[in-house]
Amino acid sequence: MLRLIAIWATILTWGVMASGPARAQDGLVHASNFQADARTAASRKVPVMVIFTSPGCHYCERVKREYLIPMHQDKTYRNKVVIREVTVGASTPLVDFDGSRTTEGAFAAAHKVFMVPTVKVLDLKGRDAAEPIVGLLTADYYFGYLEAAIEEGLDKIRKL
Repeated sequence: MLRLIAIWATILTWGVMASGPARAQDGLVHASNFQADARTAASRKVPVMVIFTSPGCHYCERVKREYLIPMHQDKTYRNKVVIREVTVGASTPLVDFDGSRTTEGAFAAAHKVFMVPTVKVLDLKGRDAAEPIVGLLTADYYFGYLEAAIEEGLDKIRKL
């Protein structure tokens, strides 16, 4: 009986280990250190795009699923933007662009994010590099809004 339990435990462990990395690749990277993200962005000469979300927001999930996760997975966007997610109102620790310690909620409040989803394209110091995209505007044009914001951010970063 102990041997059977050990076999099942091994099988379940393999299943969990095999599914872990796939899940990480299927989503967005949650922000934890914008100072490090800015260094990555600087080396690529690209802006940082942040989606501000909240739990249970189906529009946030739709924007992530239909637009941002595919962008994050597309290798061509690695030369255009660094994409991160921040949860509005969360007390999760976060390192800001200047190296100071804050929380996701405080970061969102400092960036005057009160409605979700909000997508902001930021420069290497955490300043707006394009007009924010607030809400899920017209779905037919949403990808175009994202592209325009990324291009505006790229222009500002590459002129520095």
